[in-house]
Amino acid sequence: MSQPSDSKSMTVGESGLALTFAATAFLCMIGAAKAVDAPFAFHASLASAASVAAVFVILNRYFDRPAALPPQEINGRPNYNFGPVKFSAMMGLFWGIAGFAVGLIIASQLAWPALNFDLPWTSFGRMRPLHTSAVIFAFGGNVLIATSFYVVQKTCRVRLAGDLAPWFVVVGYNFFILIAGTGYLLGVTQSKEYAEPEWYADLWLTIVWVTYLLVFLVTIIKRREPHIFVANWFYLAFILTIAVLHLGNNPALPVSIVGSKSYIAWGGVQDAMFQWWYGHNAVGFFLTAGFLAIMYYFIPKRAERPVYSYRLSIVHFWSLIFLYIWAGPHHLHYTALPDWAQTLGMTFSIMLWMPSWGGMINGLMTLSGAWDKLRTDPVLRMLVVSVAFYGMSTFEGPMMSIKVVNSLSHYTDWTIGHVHSGALGWVGFVSFGALYCLVPWLWNRKGLYSLKLVNWHFWTATLGIVLYISAMWVSGILQGLMWRSYTSLGFLEYSFIETVEAMHPFYIIRAAGGALFLIGSLIMAYNLWMTVRVGEAEVASPLALQPAE
Repeated sequence: MSQPSDSKSMTVGESGLALTFAATAFLCMIGAAKAVDAPFAFHASLASAASVAAVFVILNRYFDRPAALPPQEINGRPNYNFGPVKFSAMMGLFWGIAGFAVGLIIASQLAWPALNFDLPWTSFGRMRPLHTSAVIFAFGGNVLIATSFYVVQKTCRVRLAGDLAPWFVVVGYNFFILIAGTGYLLGVTQSKEYAEPEWYADLWLTIVWVTYLLVFLVTIIKRREPHIFVANWFYLAFILTIAVLHLGNNPALPVSIVGSKSYIAWGGVQDAMFQWWYGHNAVGFFLTAGFLAIMYYFIPKRAERPVYSYRLSIVHFWSLIFLYIWAGPHHLHYTALPDWAQTLGMTFSIMLWMPSWGGMINGLMTLSGAWDKLRTDPVLRMLVVSVAFYGMSTFEGPMMSIKVVNSLSHYTDWTIGHVHSGALGWVGFVSFGALYCLVPWLWNRKGLYSLKLVNWHFWTATLGIVLYISAMWVSGILQGLMWRSYTSLGFLEYSFIETVEAMHPFYIIRAAGGALFLIGSLIMAYNLWMTVRVGEAEVASPLALQPAE
């Protein structure tokens, strides 16, 4: 008697997602046809094309796959899902280089304004949010998604939850980046710092982010390891809090359902308070908590040492997430915000110094007994230097929140130097270190193609950061002193154009530092590409002497 063959049918996820994207493609076609402005028509057409492509990909995947979905385990071992992790890691690398390149362009525009080319699409006002979003959300976001999906699987010893859901997260998130970035160049913006995308991009991101939260949470719930590793607590805090911040800061009413313009629900000082509650905690939870999760997994893994103090990591976690959420008002010193709220933000910012340095100490002391590896492992050196930059930035930030210091530093290049010491030194280096670790693991390579190239990347990027932040520190303090300088008669001593002229040499130094940082990232891209292609480079070893017979 012949055995019945396994019947093949679409899963609920496959059929549901295919139908949803088919409906989305139809609705977006209508939106493009009836659009009241050209940018919305472009984005609706892009969304329609992407939805059609998604339907074809889902159907093609269904016809190509076997009847049964990939098993959760193979021979008693977890069958990890690394496909979405690979995609996010490579997209993070791509967007990082793009973001650094745009940063170099706008730094050069400040030094040589003719590079704006008198075109709307290449003006500083449109390129600057493109740079910040590309580096923070495109580069940083993809690295966070890639590492979180990798770490949660390995530390929970289970396959990532969902079949298509992880792919929906990584592809959907990058489509949001595409919509947001092209929107900036076309002049579509809410004009809110770190929250520039308009209402329809925000709506799409909400759907993607909720899916991200569910995939991560369900993976933890079905874990086979009873203990939840500390990195997963930081990832979970980052994902959950960013969702709350996004919903709180971005409620908006569109002028037209087929137009790009909308108006935010909040107004005046309430809008400012919501914006900097969001803005500072985007730094606190996106650029700090998420990347601390990377630190807590990748430094112990690379150093082959346990976390220095698990108790300290727990104190670090709870104190950090409790204090950070209150610190936003320090961005609004000397504004219409009530003085008590400004003082509250300053107080919590100063208190933040303690848990931040507790995390730094925990990261650095993890190398106890393994400090010698810094001489031979440039990847570990990059990870450790990132923690040092984290410590420096989290000391400088609370200091700059003090009102008397803020009166000098705020609205000057000192703030730019502070932000980039954290963004390039902390976020950049810990991301580079994580990618250097991840790529050989994901593609089953013995090691990186060239540790010598990692060394070149480290020193080139470090020199770039030093040039950048030192130029901005000097420039910012000079700006602040010139702006508050008065003559004996009580008039301002310097006109604004004189302060701009004084900044010119520092802007050239900043552009040079940015160029070096970009060169370092290109070295990394070549190294990782060669790692995927050929693996560890063959090292010619001298022939051993043979004993005489």
